[in-house]
Amino acid sequence: MISGPIETTITPTNHDLGDFEVRRALPSRQRRMVGPFIFVDEFGPARLPPGGGMDVRPHPHINLATVTWLFAGENAGAIEHRDSLGTFSTIRPGTVNLMTAGSGIVHSERSPADERKGGAGMFGMQTWLALPDGKEEIDPAFEAIDGLPVVEDGGARATIIMGDLWGERAATTTYAETIYAEIVLAPGGQMPIESPADERALMVVEGEATLDGEELPRYALIVVKPGDCPALRSEKGARVMLLGGESFATKRYVWWNFVSSDRDRIEQAKEDWTQGRFAKVPGDDEEWIPLPDEPKTVTYP
Repeated sequence: MISGPIETTITPTNHDLGDFEVRRALPSRQRRMVGPFIFVDEFGPARLPPGGGMDVRPHPHINLATVTWLFAGENAGAIEHRDSLGTFSTIRPGTVNLMTAGSGIVHSERSPADERKGGAGMFGMQTWLALPDGKEEIDPAFEAIDGLPVVEDGGARATIIMGDLWGERAATTTYAETIYAEIVLAPGGQMPIESPADERALMVVEGEATLDGEELPRYALIVVKPGDCPALRSEKGARVMLLGGESFATKRYVWWNFVSSDRDRIEQAKEDWTQGRFAKVPGDDEEWIPLPDEPKTVTYP
């Protein structure tokens, strides 16, 4: 029997890209999903050398939604997003970018030219949400939402990125029940993790924090026991991500940048990308990431 509020601790896989690291917590052998979250990457903090930046060439997605969230502070950066819908959006701290792939979308992510001059900052999260049954093949869409609700209490400041938390709701579209928030704790700050979501997890991305007195290793994905309302606390200050939502009854498969409940749908997407059937990205259509021989997910830059 598990004692305390922690159900599982997932140590991420580290990808050292020279100038910065990417830590991938999901999918893992221990757990494939937490609520609709099927992919969780944390990157940075880092400051790249002058002239350096992110350059993720155009690549496709199906049957999922990507969520990009950047952190404010010393290593704050920006990312230019372009997609096959014709969207151009500069992602900055405080604005959530939600790209819904649905039946299929192609996008690229690059550091803006003005960010590269002094060396681009890199510090944030990229997560994927599996789309629920009956919505996997919806039309592709994109939204950038700012003015997100903020809850402050007990030396804690929480920005609600998606869903209902602490009596507030973000305007960000959700397809399944989803919770997502950034919690910044001042020294001595605390906040209850009281959401009734089926599945919840925490990740300390900066500083130190405890959950009902149990220390949380930095960058580990801490799955919280259902139904518990533990206290998140920091003696010295911390930045912590909370994520989760409803559990999925139907299994999801992941291959490269494709997620689906249907293996054949992934095979079709692989063929479509190889044969050039996906739409191009206006303004960034001269290069692309080819289909890999091995099933891996896109990394940075």
